[in-house]
This record gives sequence, structure tokens and C-alpha cells, in this order.
Amino acid sequence: MLYARAWRPMVVRVPLSAASRPVPDPFERLFLQEYPKVVAIAYRVLADRSAAEDVAQEVFMKFHRSVSPDSEQASGWLHAAAVHSALNVIRGERRRARRESTHALDPSTPAAVDPQHLVEAAEQRREVRRALSHLPERTAAILMLRYSGLSYAEVATALRIRVGNVGTLLRRAEGALRKEVNRATSD
Repeated sequence: MLYARAWRPMVVRVPLSAASRPVPDPFERLFLQEYPKVVAIAYRVLADRSAAEDVAQEVFMKFHRSVSPDSEQASGWLHAAAVHSALNVIRGERRRARRESTHALDPSTPAAVDPQHLVEAAEQRREVRRALSHLPERTAAILMLRYSGLSYAEVATALRIRVGNVGTLLRRAEGALRKEVNRATSD
């Protein structure tokens, strides 16, 4: 006697191989790799996390419109653009401050009285940012890229210079910054 069985389709579970996984878009891959560095560079210039993220977003939008994500110079372009855009934000703030009353309170300074060392540190940061905004763009860019944690090789790629020239240009830029800070404080 034959027994009738209910027909069930056979389900075979095959693990996804690396080849069958979705490959991220080249721009998305570049974004995921470079976004933290771009934000860090902008943050070193601006000292404001939300402003740095705004700059990073702007930089990636400009990049997406103008450069191929597969380009060898993509990360260098992004790093240099982050510095330039952040410096432009500072310059814009400086122009805005000039238009406003010279006796108005700085909106970034809290109304409560802070300990003296916090006030002095904040003033020193403002002086350095002011001095950076007066330096030539390339000089400010090399300082911000290097002090944002990039290696000499990454700085060279971003500025399209030879790695061997980074140390010399950096030393000159540090000297120019020192002179600008001293000039501004002696006025």
C-alpha cells in the first residue's frame, strides 16, 4: 500500500558569499572612509562640532558634483576642501562680527563667569583662529591639515606637493603663524 505524502518544496539555505553581497557605491565607500577625517579637520579649525559637520556635508556635496570617487586624489581633495571651507566659515564670521556692534557680547561666550584659565584658553584659541584667517590660504591649510592628525604623506596628497617639502613648509607656516599671533597681540 502506498501512502500519499503532502508535497513540500525543498528549501535550501545557502550562505551569502562575499561575491553576492551588495557592493557599496564607490562614493558611499569613500564617504564612510573619509567622513571622520573631514569632520576632524574642520573641527580643528572651527572648534564647533555641528559647524564642522556642516562643513563636511558641504565638502562632500561639492565633491560628489565635481570629482570621481575612484580618483587617486579623492581623499586629498576632501581634506584640502575641508580646510578651505572651514577657513571660509571663520572669515565669514569675522566679516559678520565687524558688521555687528563692537561692544556686543560674543555669542559663543557663556554669560556665566568661568574660571580665569578657561577664559584665557578661549581667548588664545580666538587669537590663533584670527591669525589663521590672516595667513595665506596654503599656509593655513598646511597647518590645519598637519595638526588635524594627518601624516606628512596625507598632507602632501591634499596639497599636491612632494612629501619631502611638507616639513619645510610646515616649519615656515608655524613661523608665519607665530608672527601673526604676536603682531595681533601687540596691536
